[in-house]
Amino acid sequence: MALTTWLAFLFAATLIAVSPGPGAATSMSVGLRHGYWAALRAILGLQSALVIQLSIVAAGLGALLAASTTAFNIMKLLGAAYLIWLGIQKWREAPQAVEGENITMPPSGLFVQGLLVNLTNPKAIVFIAALTPQFIDPGRPQWLQFLILAATMCGVDTVVMSGYALLATHLRRWLNDARAMKAQNRFFGGIFVGAGMLLATSGRN
Repeated sequence: MALTTWLAFLFAATLIAVSPGPGAATSMSVGLRHGYWAALRAILGLQSALVIQLSIVAAGLGALLAASTTAFNIMKLLGAAYLIWLGIQKWREAPQAVEGENITMPPSGLFVQGLLVNLTNPKAIVFIAALTPQFIDPGRPQWLQFLILAATMCGVDTVVMSGYALLATHLRRWLNDARAMKAQNRFFGGIFVGAGMLLATSGRN
């Protein structure tokens, strides 16, 4: 892979990562609630989903979602339902203020939560299927190129999601009361529900 091609992909991956979406909402929500090191678990889940999606595209299975309306709609509805469920759970979550800089122990399942947020989004696979082939040189080993693209995309996304989580973590000191915690639970709950509804009513593009 030529350096110019990689730099072009790096730029595209950065633009994708900084665009607000369910991944950013997850990173900020967990960071605000539990601190950065807990959010890192969810972020690693997000990256694992990206690796799986890139592997699906590399294996040629991404074309199925791109071509099959039924398969796409099934995945879309599953992803939308999961985001809405996350939003309802967040909305109903009891407020728990953070004492000073003491980070509470995170609940189990943050990795799986991050994994499912990205994995159940069929538009991500379709987008990756449309984007990555433009940076693949058919005259060179393709799996090595996909590994480079996967490492680049996950590296960039980890940095950006960490930035979102750290920003939220620094806001915790201003939200150390029950009313503020309830407000942020409902704010992120609303974001997840809105993202789920948007996904459910969206098309392929």
